[in-house]
Amino acid sequence: MSILEKLGRLAVVANVQHRHDSDEEAEFDSPETVEAIRSALESGGADAVVIEAGRDLARELADKKIDFVFNIAEGRGGRDREAQVPGLLGLLGIPYSGSDAAALAVTLDKSLTKRLAASCGVRTAADALIYPGGEDDLPDMTYPVLVKPNAEGSGKGVTERAVAENKEQLRAMLRSLFEKYPQPMLAETYLSGREFTVGILGNGGAMQVFPPMEIIYRHPTQGEYYVYSYEIKKDYRSHVDYQCPADVPKAAADEMTEAARTVFNALGCRDLARVDFRMDGEGRPCFLEINPLPGLAPGYSDFPMAAETVGYGYNELICAVAETAARRIDEGRWGL
Repeated sequence: MSILEKLGRLAVVANVQHRHDSDEEAEFDSPETVEAIRSALESGGADAVVIEAGRDLARELADKKIDFVFNIAEGRGGRDREAQVPGLLGLLGIPYSGSDAAALAVTLDKSLTKRLAASCGVRTAADALIYPGGEDDLPDMTYPVLVKPNAEGSGKGVTERAVAENKEQLRAMLRSLFEKYPQPMLAETYLSGREFTVGILGNGGAMQVFPPMEIIYRHPTQGEYYVYSYEIKKDYRSHVDYQCPADVPKAAADEMTEAARTVFNALGCRDLARVDFRMDGEGRPCFLEINPLPGLAPGYSDFPMAAETVGYGYNELICAVAETAARRIDEGRWGL
């Protein structure tokens, strides 16, 4: 009997995207991605169904007699939204894949995560957290700065014109963003160097840190600036190329992989994550953010692309995530 068969009845719990042009559903997974994950788990021997993460989730889990959850749910509303499903599963005592509610609540807060990373000795860009109303009394910063919502994912709120060169531009940008996203904005010193992402699979001594994958822009997105915006991510084939492993000096690659491992462990992440970096003008990698709920869309998302370069086919990768969680739970470590 395979590890996945031993898990019993398994549910892929997801927020499914029904409106492709909806900003509200930008972080949700497409029906095709959810089905690809369910099918991959079945290829490994799992008895898998799909359940949408709605108000009736607890009842559906009970009705379908679910023993284990493969969690990809983004949640609905608030900066703790990614913690909603793991919190419920913890309350119900149902084991699940991925990070727990505490880690997911912290990592969605980009400013808080950066402060924690910096406290561990990981290099980050200078930044300021600006609250609604704060655009009239801006802090002193080194320009240009890149502006993004502090608690959004999938590039939401990061437009092709996300870089401000002075206070006047920053003030106008903030007013527009606050109108659409009533939350603090993170203004970071713009990093002019190359951009990378690092995938992680596993826990403890069995953790695999994938080689850095570079996001290579074919052309600037705003004047002389390069921004991995929401628009770029939606149509990445027209704008960027990916190289993994990245053609980068060993010292820089080692620094990124070690920083990724450090932040993952410091935040108590589990099973999988994607960690983003960008180099400054001197070629030094700076930590941007960590995503413990990385996209898993086949042929599209960064995490499966990076995993493929170290030998994981898509079905194999999805099964490996579930098996990693199953081993963690069986060993009685890192919670449910």
